[in-house]
Amino acid sequence: MLDIYAGSSALTKITDNGFKQELFTSMLGASGGPKWFTLFGLDKYLFGDFFKDRNTPLNLIGSSAGAFRFGALTQKDPVKAITRLATIYSETVYSEKADAQEITDKAKELLDAVYGKDGVNEIINNVIFKAHFIVAKCHGLTSFENKPLQFLGLISSIILNRIDRNLLKHQYQRYVYHHPNSKIKISDHCQFDTFYQPLSAKNLKEALLASGSIPMVMQGVQNITDSPEGMYRDGGIIDYHFDVNIENNDGLILYPHFNTQPKAGWFDKNLSRTVQAKHYQDVVMLVPSEKFIASLPYKKIPDRKDFTEMDATTRIKYWRTVLAETEQLAESLDSFVHQPNISKIKLIQ
Repeated sequence: MLDIYAGSSALTKITDNGFKQELFTSMLGASGGPKWFTLFGLDKYLFGDFFKDRNTPLNLIGSSAGAFRFGALTQKDPVKAITRLATIYSETVYSEKADAQEITDKAKELLDAVYGKDGVNEIINNVIFKAHFIVAKCHGLTSFENKPLQFLGLISSIILNRIDRNLLKHQYQRYVYHHPNSKIKISDHCQFDTFYQPLSAKNLKEALLASGSIPMVMQGVQNITDSPEGMYRDGGIIDYHFDVNIENNDGLILYPHFNTQPKAGWFDKNLSRTVQAKHYQDVVMLVPSEKFIASLPYKKIPDRKDFTEMDATTRIKYWRTVLAETEQLAESLDSFVHQPNISKIKLIQ
């Protein structure tokens, strides 16, 4: 039910040392809205078992839905926190014609419920699992809340990205809101301006909300505390599935992902453009197999369209089924961890 992929360097290290949790020093969490439900069982297994007794730092770097996951998984009880996130998110119901205000308000309610009164401090004070949330700071028309203007800005982003992804750096800057003691740096061939802001009790929820603030769907976050003035939106705009180099990272990168073909940015979703192979040499991807996906209701993984294409009762039942079925992925990984068959690992090309 689970496919495992590895870059060439990662495969060599695993062949020499086995599939051990101490080989990993970073973890990636992609954007993709409710697609992450397919990773629910893996998240619980990884942080309830595989990494449970870890005593060295693991850097968790996420954008949008990945940031929301990692905000839960870096709390004191990661299994309970990720379960709260999955339950509340999957059972959220909007009015028939929900606007950006309503969707944003629901996201704030979700944050308050998942992170509670202690969650923020638990994340900041976690010296083993260190959270990093990716946010895109917008410039030009993309910084406006006025929908027609914002739409024109996004159309220009689509055009610029088709010409050359490098051109997007004129509209967006990458902000990394990071654990106070993190030394991680991120670079990419497009040379996006990248800035680093320590997480604090005052800015953590703002940064997390901004990381998931989908353009045209949600309101952006204006003027995050302790950050330069401006409009901050979904981190997936720049780092949708990641095409970056993680500096100061001396181990492997674990990447539970719902897709075998990662895309660099949000505007690459429908393009044939691929990520750079050099950025995946040290990556190990855990991906639901085609067999697993075919076993799900509707033979697909959840996505944001389900909110509008299904009635709430049907959607919630479907999503609950998916969340339950992901235990199979955890069982598959557990079997591999205890009886590793390296020959089953597929090489990332």
